[in-house]
Amino acid sequence: YRYVFAREKPNRNTFAQYTREARRTMAADPSSKRLKSREMEWGEGFPNVLSGDQFDRKSLQGLIDLATDIQNNMAGYAEEACLKGKILALLFYEPSTRTSSSFHCAALRLGGQVLSLKNIKTSSVAKGETLEDTVRTLESYCDAIVLRHPEKGAAARAAKVLKCPIFNAGDGAGEHPTQALLDMFTMHSELGKLDGLTITMLGDLKHGRTVHSLAKTLSHFNIKLNYVSPSFLKMPDYIKSIMEERKIEQKEHETLDEVLSSTDVLYVTRVQKERFTDMEEYKKAQGAYVITPELMQKLGAKEKMIVMHPLPRVGEIDPRLDSDPRAAYFREMRCGMIMRMALLRTALTDKTRYAAK
Repeated sequence: YRYVFAREKPNRNTFAQYTREARRTMAADPSSKRLKSREMEWGEGFPNVLSGDQFDRKSLQGLIDLATDIQNNMAGYAEEACLKGKILALLFYEPSTRTSSSFHCAALRLGGQVLSLKNIKTSSVAKGETLEDTVRTLESYCDAIVLRHPEKGAAARAAKVLKCPIFNAGDGAGEHPTQALLDMFTMHSELGKLDGLTITMLGDLKHGRTVHSLAKTLSHFNIKLNYVSPSFLKMPDYIKSIMEERKIEQKEHETLDEVLSSTDVLYVTRVQKERFTDMEEYKKAQGAYVITPELMQKLGAKEKMIVMHPLPRVGEIDPRLDSDPRAAYFREMRCGMIMRMALLRTALTDKTRYAAK
């Protein structure tokens, strides 16, 4: 900068120009110590968000801190408009209400624009176009892509051919990492901490991609996990192995009777009909667990605890529970938009991409 300013009159535009060039140089140089250290802070593979595996405690805490700051100063971040001039692509091969809408609103609140491709029947996918070709096409127009796809591992496949950031918004029965991040933020926002919590996951734990990602991210904190499900919908062994390696206390049950009274977070999931190949099993599981005000009282649920659900719900939570202060699932949706604002701001702006908050 001294060389530049010795020849040119310093001004804000000149400084900004050479700051941008310096950042581009730093980003292009894999040996840059600063770049490496910042990537470690935010998690391996960032700014792509593909799996709960890629984050460590420091990066998770950094994102929670940024989301908390956004929550407390929404107007300030909207005024900053850090995504002005950037376009986010929403590519959804499966139905979505909350994930697509919250990413859409997160981008708009940060000053960005959105290209939404949710009806793939009217796109070239209907003509047989591959996932790889579709995301490459969108990359030509946009700065980042949010992908939901029915195949496990689809987001990782797409990332291999992309240079822009991609966010996994659910890959079949695989993972849903941004849901895990917003769930952790919800817990922290509601209860003020993550360490020391007992989290009970209830329902379809076999097919529930939300609980797979959530268990992985929570395992970086000092928590206890209870899994409550029918025997044929248990948490997959590979998830339990990861928890065991990370010294997380975990127990399996088929009813809530023994665990609800000690639970800080009851995380309810629906039985996912679309993942079943045997409809008889689905019929056995449907309606197996229904959270009602009477059940909460009967089993001695704490006064200071929360009930969460990634939604949609299909009978797992009685609507009469909605007025209970412990019912956090609608507040959870607001937290989802805020956490996705934190992710977009971090991934798409030079101002924060290389500097954890």
